[in-house]
Amino acid sequence: MSPQEALLKAREAGLDLVEVAPTSRPPVCRIMDYSKYKYDQDKKKKEARKRQHTVKLKEIRYKARIEDHDYQTKLSHIKEFMVKGSKVKISLRFRGRELAHQELGSALLDRIIKDISSIGEPEKPPSREGRFLNMVLIPK
Repeated sequence: MSPQEALLKAREAGLDLVEVAPTSRPPVCRIMDYSKYKYDQDKKKKEARKRQHTVKLKEIRYKARIEDHDYQTKLSHIKEFMVKGSKVKISLRFRGRELAHQELGSALLDRIIKDISSIGEPEKPPSREGRFLNMVLIPK
């Protein structure tokens, strides 16, 4: 039907003529209450935002030479973050002569991966950036 006829019918019904699909040929229009339509769309968007979960990235920093108690404390924090659904970035910092013994850092990251294996896994293998050895863990 022509746009003039559609506008006339919409005015008679006390409603609005709304273009629903402008890209199709011919464009699709609908006679409806536009304010109610807009309200329903906003309500759907709000519900979608409410159900959306954003993944946060938490960071835990280690040193190559770490005592067992400190390791266990940081490991419990990692587990806590992962249970809540966050990704965890492990940063291992080498200082001074520790750069010559990077196998200690690799062994520590392997130990973390083994201890976390029940609730998470590495996103990708550890990568070296300057004095840091980094790894990101994701929850299962």
